Amino acid sequence: MDSLLSFEMLGYMASVFVAISLMMRSVTKLRVINLIGAVLFTAYGLVIAAYPVAAVNGFIVLVNIYYLQQTWRETAVPVPNA
Repeated sequence: MDSLLSFEMLGYMASVFVAISLMMRSVTKLRVINLIGAVLFTAYGLVIAAYPVAAVNGFIVLVNIYYLQQTWRETAVPVPNA
């Protein structure tokens, strides 16, 4: 019973992170917080054997990582050659 409760808490935490991410004005903050929520939902889906939940959120994790990398590459300061 205790493990079931902790699994539910994982799902609730994931929901909170996703909900908070939708309140962000900054797209980068939205993606980072949503990434955390999607990782938690992926773990939750695997733990409760809800594989469609895990698969969709795993895909969302990859999408968030891709766009975060694109953003960071665009804003990176180039290092001059020595």
